[in-house]
Amino acid sequence: MTINFVGTKKQTIFVSAKSKLTIVSFGSHLFMGLNNIEITDFIIGEWYKDNLVAQPSAPRTAPLAPSTTPAPSATPPSLKYLGNNRRNIALLVNSPDTAFLPDNQLAFLTKILEACLMTIADVAIVNQATAAVTVTALRQQLQPKTILLFGLEPTIIRLPINFPAFKLQSYDDCMYLSAPALDLLVPNTEESKLLKSKLWVCLKTLFDV
Repeated sequence: MTINFVGTKKQTIFVSAKSKLTIVSFGSHLFMGLNNIEITDFIIGEWYKDNLVAQPSAPRTAPLAPSTTPAPSATPPSLKYLGNNRRNIALLVNSPDTAFLPDNQLAFLTKILEACLMTIADVAIVNQATAAVTVTALRQQLQPKTILLFGLEPTIIRLPINFPAFKLQSYDDCMYLSAPALDLLVPNTEESKLLKSKLWVCLKTLFDV
């Protein structure tokens, strides 16, 4: 180890030792005080080399990469419907083989609307068979005041209530009416005539005609 002694003549004397401190005197002209001893890092390392333990540095954590998962869509896909929805009336049908309705069923529905003093422009015809529709999406996008279900159970559109056909049902500021499928109403049979008469009674009450 090396100790620096600073004398009165501004001289620096270096003394090396391994186990004992050796003081070298340069006569009466040398003055050594505690404040004049310079201990270097090397000396400290030699004295305490058996007791000093290097602490490992904390590992660096890599920054988290930004998530690439797209955020879920806040709004459901836009509903496709036939009509202009001028009176906020939604007609839900179930026709798997067409975009909306076969010609004969559309013609029948047009006559029903005319009897109620309306046209296709006053309603929105939504085909449940082409895209599953929920009552939440329906009300968010079309804001219907009246919903008619042709050949569909109320629970199909996730309505939390159920009710039989030909019964006007009010729920959550909207009026509902369930009716048989249009393909059961179109034929000119006694059974279909009975169904159409029941439907007409409900429609007259619903639309005040």
